[in-house]
Amino acid sequence: MLETIAARLSALGHALPVPSRPAANYVSTVRTGNLLAVSGQISAWHDDVFTGSVGAGVTIEEGRIAAERAAINVLSQIAAATDGSLAAVRRVVRLGVFIASSPDFAEQSLVANGASDLFVNVFGEAGRHARAAVGVAALPAGATVEIDALVELEPAA
Repeated sequence: MLETIAARLSALGHALPVPSRPAANYVSTVRTGNLLAVSGQISAWHDDVFTGSVGAGVTIEEGRIAAERAAINVLSQIAAATDGSLAAVRRVVRLGVFIASSPDFAEQSLVANGASDLFVNVFGEAGRHARAAVGVAALPAGATVEIDALVELEPAA
């Protein structure tokens, strides 16, 4: 399955970046049993942060791209927590997608689809998940999107 996931990521034009380190007093991931909680990952690519608010200078399509970037960073954290193996993912359980939005913007779900689509394209049916898409006034580093996740992993050997 690892080759399939790697091939899917590659076919989508993506490679996993080096996972970011926590910026404050928290850890990037916590595993309890077969569940892995992933702390919020922002819409950054290496040192370039996709910034701005959707509905105030950032379009829905740009927001979708920002959500996809944040989702790739979530995948990077999952890989780091599973010794590099995304094949350990049994199911994406839930995503929390936080979107910097103008006060009158109400289509956060369309932006969050950028992340949801990536997980389904990478993991197939196991990538379908519960989700919250929440508009917020601001995010760390001025990011457009931040995503946290809960995934179910294969039992530890």
